[in-house]
Amino acid sequence: QVQLVQSGGGLVQAGGSLRLSCAASGSIFSLNSMGWYRQAPGKQREWVAVISRGGTTKYADSVKGRFTISRDSAKNTLYLQMNSLKPEDTAVYYCKADFTSAWGTMSDSWGQGTQVTVSS
Repeated sequence: QVQLVQSGGGLVQAGGSLRLSCAASGSIFSLNSMGWYRQAPGKQREWVAVISRGGTTKYADSVKGRFTISRDSAKNTLYLQMNSLKPEDTAVYYCKADFTSAWGTMSDSWGQGTQVTVSS
């Protein structure tokens, strides 16, 4: 069992910045790909950014150049630095981790979600 606990988020004016964190704990042999997703009211959850175990990153076009995903493998923690925020970035943000458990099974886990609200 792997738990992801998110922190950060909140209310910010357009053009501002926020940083999200996602700490993993539990019976982890290795954390593989990790990513951030978001879901705005009335919309489906969408992918925002992903980072491989080796540090390769990919971003949705809507956030490219404004958001930065990173990870600290020593701390089993994922981050999302969000700059130049826009009202359309308002959503509940979720982290996700693909992992290999201590018993060798592969699965994934989601964080509890954190609200990001950008006012115009």
